[in-house]
Amino acid sequence: MRNLHSGWLKSPQIIEETDDQNLSEALLHVLQPVYIVDVHGKPRFCRAGKMVISDAPPYPGDLPVIAFAPPLHPANLGSPDFKRRHQLRYPYVSGAMAHGIASVALLKAAAQSGMMGFFGAAGLSLNDLEKSLFELKEALGDQPYGVNIVYTGNDALEHATINLYLTHGIRRISAAGYLKLTLPLLLFRIKGIHQNTDGAIICPNKIIAKTSRLEIARQFLSPPPGKMVQRLLDQKYITPDEARLCRFIPVAEDLTGEADSGGHTDNRAAVSLLPSMLDLRDELHQEFKYATLPCIGLGGGIGTPLAVCAAFSMGADYVLAGSIHQACIESGTSDRVREMLAEALQTDVAMAPSANMFERGVKVQVLKRGTLFAQRAARLYDLYRDYGSLDQIPDDQKKEIETNIFQNTLEAQWKATRQFFETYDPAQMELADKEPKRKMALVFRSYLGQSAKWAIKGDMSRKKDFQIWCGPAMGAFNEWSRRSFLASPASRDFQTVAMNLLLGACVSMRRLMLASSGWSIPSHYRRYSPLELSQIRTILNNDL
Repeated sequence: MRNLHSGWLKSPQIIEETDDQNLSEALLHVLQPVYIVDVHGKPRFCRAGKMVISDAPPYPGDLPVIAFAPPLHPANLGSPDFKRRHQLRYPYVSGAMAHGIASVALLKAAAQSGMMGFFGAAGLSLNDLEKSLFELKEALGDQPYGVNIVYTGNDALEHATINLYLTHGIRRISAAGYLKLTLPLLLFRIKGIHQNTDGAIICPNKIIAKTSRLEIARQFLSPPPGKMVQRLLDQKYITPDEARLCRFIPVAEDLTGEADSGGHTDNRAAVSLLPSMLDLRDELHQEFKYATLPCIGLGGGIGTPLAVCAAFSMGADYVLAGSIHQACIESGTSDRVREMLAEALQTDVAMAPSANMFERGVKVQVLKRGTLFAQRAARLYDLYRDYGSLDQIPDDQKKEIETNIFQNTLEAQWKATRQFFETYDPAQMELADKEPKRKMALVFRSYLGQSAKWAIKGDMSRKKDFQIWCGPAMGAFNEWSRRSFLASPASRDFQTVAMNLLLGACVSMRRLMLASSGWSIPSHYRRYSPLELSQIRTILNNDL
């Protein structure tokens, strides 16, 4: 292919050979431009000079530019609107891993890095959640953060959770796993909406939705449904002004397209999902004429610099990572889990029944390597599907699951399950007393719930039963960081991991810019290797 000159480089200062070390270093120093110039028919590069885009004949000493990569600071990735509305320096979000795995410490590390995290509230009792909200306020103050809520179909629990968030002044929630909009979710979004003195609509409560389905995304990117708003108004949860103003805003401030990820996932391909989400956003924005454009991010598969580069190249306003942060030292899980995650390959994941939506057959993606959880959970779901009650399970199969899975009799397991649900969700006990199949589901769900806690606590007596939510991004991260200091779990602090992904994405983008000019990039320039945080600070002139 014939190279097309991009322009002319005036006053080139230092002309360097395009050898491995020189050009790799030039691409790495993302605050400096890179010019590939033609010097007597041979490619060379410069890092300084004045480029002029012109077809006019050059002045003596000017060099034709074959390819050009401008400076690119990681803070310039993504959407300025997204960063502005959430007071972020970087368009990077840490996902809400349940049971507090996305911990207070992890959110604090994200906020101090100019990023944002969501606390993993799912699976916590209301009492434990409220304690965590106090801790979050104390640790983060006015720094950006959020808390998640996962759809369970339990209206009473969802309403109580939303009331907690409103009471404690939580301004951002990550809404995940929703199959439909709910009244408590709309209450959170609408409550407090008002107009300022200029007439602009101010919506203090922000929902960042997460979904892989276009039909669900359409609901989140549309205004709140009128009938549901009327119900909130009739029940006096909102005022007439709030009901009127909410017609002009989308339910979600922003939305993350969730590709193949850890936990709840439809295993969607990012390259097909994100463009569809962006098109839908643009269509609905045009239809409803919102004052501000909802931002669309990408989560799932975000585990390497090239993945981050790909997301932003496709038009993502921000990226969201989860699995790789579970392996960080600030996460609320055990050292043993971090070690297991550091050994994972991309193929070391499997789908298993979900604890919170067990009866619906909904699945989550978990780590397969080093644990039998996925197989054992699937076995329990098969029994639930095939029989109407615990009493109907044949004795040999009952003995099998008592010995190999519960390590307890089913009678004793039911007693412990009842004790838990009497505190966590008493309404389930009333249903279980009436419906033997519901009782069986609760007993089986108790294994799924405990397996996550055994992993978080690092209970080695139940290592084979660890439930560790994990997507293929974890394996991709390990493969990229192999033979570097980040191969060690102890070296994986949040800021080092996140800044390597962002800086590496900038290097990758600059490399693509050179290649898109028609200059053939040798394959050995394509890899960005992990750097210590001190090295990243030097490259960015201490501008983190």
